[in-house]
Amino acid sequence: MADDSVRWGILATGGIAAAFTADLVDLPDAEVVAVGSRTRASADAFAERFGIPRAYGDWASLAQDEDIDVVYVATPHAAHREAAGLCLEAGRNVLCEKPFTLNVREAGELVALARKHGSFLMEAMWMYCNPLVRRLKALVDDGAIGEVRHVQADFGLAGPFPPAHRLRDPAQGGGALLDLGVYPVAFAQLLLGEPSDVTARATLSPEGVDLQTGALLSWDGGALASLHCSISGGTPTVASVTGSAGRIDVPEGFFHPERFVLHRDGRDPEEFTADPADGPRTSMRHEAIEVMRAVRAGETESPLVPLEGTLAVMRTLDAIRDRVGVRYPGEALGEDPASALTPA
Repeated sequence: MADDSVRWGILATGGIAAAFTADLVDLPDAEVVAVGSRTRASADAFAERFGIPRAYGDWASLAQDEDIDVVYVATPHAAHREAAGLCLEAGRNVLCEKPFTLNVREAGELVALARKHGSFLMEAMWMYCNPLVRRLKALVDDGAIGEVRHVQADFGLAGPFPPAHRLRDPAQGGGALLDLGVYPVAFAQLLLGEPSDVTARATLSPEGVDLQTGALLSWDGGALASLHCSISGGTPTVASVTGSAGRIDVPEGFFHPERFVLHRDGRDPEEFTADPADGPRTSMRHEAIEVMRAVRAGETESPLVPLEGTLAVMRTLDAIRDRVGVRYPGEALGEDPASALTPA
């Protein structure tokens, strides 16, 4: 990079791309220099909206733009492997939306590509970069509630979503688990690591995707996580972490909280609140700041969102889908996705 600014390319022009770009343009050390879409008209409209100098009507041209330091991949997740792969093959650094891919096999392929080319790669798990979530994790790691015994988290939308909606479309990786369930799973694994066993049940749609899923994760040390996601009923989106010496309750919107309450045995409850200087609770600026820090430092992954952690979450999501019988087009019916090997 010629100066201290980081030059971004935006791949895709949907709602999440717009939300991220709106946060990005407010950062003084970020510069959005290009956008790419499957159609030139969509790219041009997005570029005009955000004052972006270059617009491309295909993904490959964006990937080949050597003036870009980092590409943010914001396609629907069924296209993450293709889109992020194009960018990594071209030597670009990549921030890829969650869920990282459809399955751990695709995720492992992207990680292998990043390592082959020496490029930075990170899943856009903005929850892990949230300052208040980081504070919660630090308290747990420091033993504030003793040994973690149980994690509970839920994320559900009321819907209803018609059969033609992308959330009901197997070809687009539809279902509650990958769109919403990734948050409860990632929250549990942020605190406990990868589980040793996975049990799950789901209600499936006529198209074969999960309308709601409940999962029970367990760890060799005795900890459990009770997780739920749904696209057929709104849930409070709360979380709690129970330990041997206390509990942490996170109210509505646990993945971008405004506050949480620490309950310790024999003490008054303590409330921790978000710093207004950190921006709105829905801001994705913190993951952008972490990417730019890492890229400037020459790092190929972030310690906040490590690639092995991303692969571990994908293994759990694959295991849950295997238990409930959700398969996407092109996945072999005889293959257990949870047994896929990660790259060395």
